[in-house]
Amino acid sequence: MTAADTQRGSGRGAGNGGANPRTRWFGLVFISIAVALIIVDSTIVNVAIPSIIDDLGITSTQVQWVQESYTLVFAALLLVFGTLADRYGRRRMLVLGVAVFAFASILAALAPSGELLIGARVIQGVGGAMVLPTTLSIINATFRGRERAIAFAVWGSTIGGMTAVGPLLGGWLTTYFSWRWAFGINIPLGVIVIVGVLLFVRESREQGAAAGARRVDVVGAVLSVITSATLVFGLIEGRTYGWWLTNHAPVIGDWTWPFDLSPIPLSFAVTILAGTAFVLWGRARMRAGKSTMLAFDLVRIPSFRNGNIAAMIVSLGEFGIILSLPLWLQNVLGFDALQTGFILVALALGSFVASGFAGAFGNRISAVFIVRVGLAAEIVGVAGLGFVIAPDTVWGLLIPFLFVYGFGVGLATAQLTGVVLKDVPLEQSGQGSGTQSTARQIGSALGIAILGTVLFTTASAQLDSRLGDQGVPDAQREQIVTQVVDSSGAAIAGLANDPAMAAVVTDAKAAFSDGTRYSAFAAAGFLAVGFLATLSLGGSPPAPAGPPAPGADAVTPPPARTRRRDRSGQ
Repeated sequence: MTAADTQRGSGRGAGNGGANPRTRWFGLVFISIAVALIIVDSTIVNVAIPSIIDDLGITSTQVQWVQESYTLVFAALLLVFGTLADRYGRRRMLVLGVAVFAFASILAALAPSGELLIGARVIQGVGGAMVLPTTLSIINATFRGRERAIAFAVWGSTIGGMTAVGPLLGGWLTTYFSWRWAFGINIPLGVIVIVGVLLFVRESREQGAAAGARRVDVVGAVLSVITSATLVFGLIEGRTYGWWLTNHAPVIGDWTWPFDLSPIPLSFAVTILAGTAFVLWGRARMRAGKSTMLAFDLVRIPSFRNGNIAAMIVSLGEFGIILSLPLWLQNVLGFDALQTGFILVALALGSFVASGFAGAFGNRISAVFIVRVGLAAEIVGVAGLGFVIAPDTVWGLLIPFLFVYGFGVGLATAQLTGVVLKDVPLEQSGQGSGTQSTARQIGSALGIAILGTVLFTTASAQLDSRLGDQGVPDAQREQIVTQVVDSSGAAIAGLANDPAMAAVVTDAKAAFSDGTRYSAFAAAGFLAVGFLATLSLGGSPPAPAGPPAPGADAVTPPPARTRRRDRSGQ
């Protein structure tokens, strides 16, 4: 235990948050369910999209925004709400975020049109951004030592597991009920989370005379939103609109993008300008003794700075493969949504096993070593998938590699989070967790953009080459390639209905398998870079922290009934 831990613990009572141990662990259960809600929602929609198209008649552009509006808003607001949670109460922000998320889920489940569904997804992104960094800062404020390692392991394994459970749950609900239940299930779960958090999670916030006198940095908040939103928009939409020249003009109502230059370079230019302004503005306010959205002194902490760089690279490799694998399973191997979900359960099982491993060894082995073991497992799992992916792959060959990959995700996600936040002052944990969550989301968006480009570019080139070797005329060849690639492989099933297209279907399946394989190898490459980035995380232990400011992390006392439990248990 470090001196910093002892000082932090003194502000929370008995070094354990002043709460009955059972109360803390019950609280972690409901915090994990809250995390599961927002993570599942980012994946559950993928398998429900075909049913949504049939029911609402939405266009291909609207399909993109149903999937991407949530991610865009979610990533843009993480830093803002992480900071606000520190100022105004972490439990309060968590409850409010779950309530907003559940309300938006009602709107999504009842949406009569694509426009209203997209609007509901935007509101869901706001709620999700309130929840994720707040759950991290609550764990950081409530647990320490070995318990903190276990709590982070549970948190990280929940994310890894729910990434796989999402498609399974979405496939089951869509197949046997309706796509609307993919959103409707969030409502009762949201109520359960709110009740559980109010009962078992204690309020904590940044306190003291200085904190009370400071105002929220509104300009910094706006600049951080603009920076995150334009960067994520550019990464997601680059392949659609063109990275430099326009290949698909954006349309808003009756207005169409009139320039040959794509909007993506403009988006990245705004990112650079707004990001630079955010840093300059924040540093100026810090020198003046005023509050900032990001505590820039956190960047001076090696574990925080280097850990966030590693987290971004790791997320780039982790989440890109989740995009391509379900498409290949359904459109090449012919599994339906529910069967695809069952196959991906192996990933979830690996992640859950990792939580037990991290809990058992988290206090005996350094967190950085566990991160490296997890990344090594991810590399083996993803590269193994790349070697076995083929048009005639037997699903049983995928299970061991998915399990190993999930095991690695569970280890690396949880322990890397702990490494990033371990030296962050408690009163800045919301800012710290918001920053690392933003780094992960940006890495995820970059991974989807890059690995998606690898998938579709490779599939397009391979199919064009194979059809050319068959002597298919240029015009027909271009039409087939466009049809298969633009539909993300879904057109293969339609082509298979025509016996005359049997050879084309064979080539299309082989080409899409090649794209998926190279996407897996690219993901393994990025994970290897992330592994190398963790080599900078083995520095010297943190210097002892100075005495905390009075009331630096005040914790609101629990209700009278809970206080009596505490006394009886100590």
